[in-house]
Amino acid sequence: MLETMLRGAVDRDFWADSGYHLLAQDPAGHLVVTDDYLRYLLERPEVAPIASSCAAEHALHARLQAAPRAEIAPPSLAALADRDAADNYAVWLRFRARLLAHPTLEASYRALFEGAGVDVAPVLVAQITQVLLRHVLGSQATALEARAAEMLFRTQKISVLEGGSVMAADHETVERHALSGGFGSVGELLRQGGAPLRSVDLDVLGEDNADIYWPRSSFFDLVVSLNHGQPVLTALCKVLERWIAHFLQREVRIQTERDIADEHWVWHVGLDAQASSILNDLYTGAEVGEDRLRRLMCLFRLEFVNPSDMRAELAGKPVYLAMAMDEHHQLKLKPQNLLLNLPLARRS
Repeated sequence: MLETMLRGAVDRDFWADSGYHLLAQDPAGHLVVTDDYLRYLLERPEVAPIASSCAAEHALHARLQAAPRAEIAPPSLAALADRDAADNYAVWLRFRARLLAHPTLEASYRALFEGAGVDVAPVLVAQITQVLLRHVLGSQATALEARAAEMLFRTQKISVLEGGSVMAADHETVERHALSGGFGSVGELLRQGGAPLRSVDLDVLGEDNADIYWPRSSFFDLVVSLNHGQPVLTALCKVLERWIAHFLQREVRIQTERDIADEHWVWHVGLDAQASSILNDLYTGAEVGEDRLRRLMCLFRLEFVNPSDMRAELAGKPVYLAMAMDEHHQLKLKPQNLLLNLPLARRS
């Protein structure tokens, strides 16, 4: 207890509406899907009945709430009056099958990206990415780590201000403010792409106001700076280290880099589709235009603590990571890339 007090550690709960607390854990500390978690997923807006839903739809939803693992035959979906609802239930049932195909959520998550490709709706992939990150972060995450982790399951809207400040806000939140006309400083920042920030201490998360994150953790309404040297990038490095350790049982160290000045560059992983494309072209010597290079937001250097965890011919060499926004100034990170594309040694 004394050690905890000296560290100043505080147990924090966050993302309370993610469904995380409805999951169980196995002896190895991995997550196990429960009936209660499946019931929680049944309340997603895509499948939860509304007042105008037909009797068959209400009956199907009630049946699944009573027995979330029940087999649903095609005629039950064909009986629904709303074809969109029937299609949504088919998607949900396929997602349920993917979740239950393996003993842990971690194994099911990795399996989503193997083989022929992902056949699950992106919103549902984001759902389980969030709960897995909540588990990986634990209850003593810092506010900046939690906010950095949001970038791994929620699209970010990027704004580059005059003077070079690079700001990230949750894309869905920005769009919601735009539709409602309720622009605060966050909305104005992203809408005008260069407007000075008003009430910066209220809306931009930093080390000096980190405690504002916790009561707002489910609102996804805080802006962060992604300039080199900013604390949220250091926090993102820590999140990615823990993500890799949890899934792959390998210890790595990740830090930001300004460029890749390495004549022996041998391996890289893009944290999103844009970064993967840019890194591939840079690696092969293909021409990369200035417009694409400007989209490259941050480079990282990953090193394995134990070089023998890497393929023998690459042992001890760094792996370069990158993230980049697309032509719409959106950042769509894919943390699964780190689980599939690192040069890992085979374990006997």
